[in-house]
Formats: sequence, structure tokens, C-alpha cells
Amino acid sequence: MEKKNNKMKIIVLLIAIIIIAGIIVVATSGFNFELAYQPSKKVELYIGKEFEISDIKQITNEVIQNQEVLIQKVEVFEDTVSIISNDITEEQKNNLITKINEKYQTELSAEEIEITSIAHMRGRDIIKPYIVSFIIATAIILLYMAIRYYKLNSIKVIVKTILILAVAEALLFSIIAITRLPIGRLTIPMMLIVYILTLLGITNKFEKNLEIKKIEEEKN
Repeated sequence: MEKKNNKMKIIVLLIAIIIIAGIIVVATSGFNFELAYQPSKKVELYIGKEFEISDIKQITNEVIQNQEVLIQKVEVFEDTVSIISNDITEEQKNNLITKINEKYQTELSAEEIEITSIAHMRGRDIIKPYIVSFIIATAIILLYMAIRYYKLNSIKVIVKTILILAVAEALLFSIIAITRLPIGRLTIPMMLIVYILTLLGITNKFEKNLEIKKIEEEKN
């Protein structure tokens, strides 16, 4: 029993260290966002025919060097390319247009194409569309657990569940901050996976405690 308690203390201490380290990293350096969520520049070029992302990538590697670049097909017929990078100068835009004109025999004009600025998307803006659904789902789950495990004291069950879920998500974001994993499209799925796995672990523990409680009641 003592060995088990010592192991639990080590785990709790490790989690606390990771969360504190994550808070320090966020406070000093912030999170690392995917390019699509960073302040950046964008140009959209109408090619008017099918093209390969790999071909555009080759061109951008020549023109926009030592920078991350996001290339996407846009419009209904996917005949327009969107090029996003941390910064795109007028010279780089002109070079992109020249090379694409040469590659696809187009007649794009540098004067008619503008460089668009994209504002930084905050972390809260990424999760905002999911907040209401998350709160409703959590409330329903907590209500079910309060009823299901009333013999274990409903209030304690609810408080413990909320605390463990909060710690699990805090641990996830601390690991993301420390490892500099980019915040972006995969962040919400990662949060949901951790949320579900944590709930499964919590309910499994409560089920065992409930079974022990029933056995004790039968003995009495």
C-alpha cells in the first residue's frame, strides 16, 4: 500500500512539474501556432487550369526561401492557388507571378494582384465554436455520473471528475507548449481524445469503487 502511495506521489509530482513548466513556457514564449493561424501574408493567383501543389511548391521554394509556406487550391474548380507565408514582399510576389506565367502560360499581372495580410488567430478563437457543445456534453455526463455513483457521494464524484478533466487538459496543453507542437487543426481532436480517455479512466475507477461499496454493504 505504501509503495502504491509513493508511486502516486511521484506521478502527481511529475504532472505538477510538467504543468508548471508549461505555464512558464506559455508566459515567456506563448504557444506555437500553425502558419494558417499566425499573422501572415497571402497572394491568390488564378491559373485557370489544373495544377499540382508540388509544382507550385517548387516555385515557392525558389522565390520564398527559408520560410514556411502554405499552398492551397481554392475556388470551386480548384484553378486558383492560395500562397501563404509569414511575409511576402512585392519583389517575391512579382517573381512568383513571373514563374507561374512561365510554367502555365498564363498572363497574370502583378499590378492586379494584391498581397493580403492575415491577422493572428488566438487560441481562444480556435476553440470558441466548440465551447457551448462542450459545456452541454460535460453537464450531461456529470449529471449521469452523479446519479450512477450516488453511493460514492455525488458531490465528491462531480468535483473529482471536473478536477481530473481540468488537470488532464492542462497537462495536454503544457506538453504542447513545452514540445512546441503547433496549435492548429489537430488541437481540437487531441483535446477530445484526452477528454474521452480521461473520462473512461475516471468511470473505470468509480465502477471499481462502487463494486467495493456494494460488497461492503452486503457484508454489513
